[in-house]
Amino acid sequence: MKRILFSLAMVAMISSMSMAQKIKGSDTVLPLSQHEAETYMKKNPSARVTVTGGGSGIGLAALIEGTTDIAMASRKIKFDEKMKMQNGGKTVKEIKIAQDALSVVVNKTNKVSKLTREQLEGIFTGKIKNWKEVGGANMPIIAYSRETTSGTYEFFKEHVMKNKNYKSGILSMPATGAIIQSVSQTPGAIGYVGMAYVTKDVKDISVSYDGGKTYVEPTVANATSGKYPVVRPLFYYYEGKSEAKVKPFINFVLSAEGQKIVQTTGYLPIK
Repeated sequence: MKRILFSLAMVAMISSMSMAQKIKGSDTVLPLSQHEAETYMKKNPSARVTVTGGGSGIGLAALIEGTTDIAMASRKIKFDEKMKMQNGGKTVKEIKIAQDALSVVVNKTNKVSKLTREQLEGIFTGKIKNWKEVGGANMPIIAYSRETTSGTYEFFKEHVMKNKNYKSGILSMPATGAIIQSVSQTPGAIGYVGMAYVTKDVKDISVSYDGGKTYVEPTVANATSGKYPVVRPLFYYYEGKSEAKVKPFINFVLSAEGQKIVQTTGYLPIK
């Protein structure tokens, strides 16, 4: 009898372990994945999903090392990351789960409420150093950025700065929430975050991509309609051999219920 009970306990433990999943990566995707995981586990009591951030590069590195089941990313996987997977005998799978608008935020006391893409490029490359150069007060600009492992860092550099280098000495923050906090506490500050992170403690900026002819506010409606230009896809990456393990959760995220969570959490659904 003891042997039977031990065997049943082992089966239960193995089954529980097979249902456990680790998700790691993009701080942008983090709040969404946390909400999705909470709802998924309520519907599936035997499932265990743990979600941690750190940045897209951190998540993909963990996937390469085999220490996470799903990597969250706010950018596409790089060629060298894909090659590392292949060299390790692994096949990487990509799933687009949502879209996100990137918001530029300033301190609430800042009277500047709109900037062109060119002005943003100038601010983050260091060519524009004072708010008076863009219609604001005579006050030094303090620019905050994400760290280099962040997909948001790379997306902003590519799509807003047109691949120009960030200015020397830019203040790199380890997490998106840290940018919100720093900008809210610093009168001359500016930073960029995923739209879902924007709070009443900061002010978001309308952006022009046509040289100042039209400025568009970063709202869900404007991003969904295509009016707001700074929009990007969000991804899950996983190893092909883990498909049976991760697919139930991914399918939930892609379902009507999962995409409703995407919308209510402040992101843009893909369906």
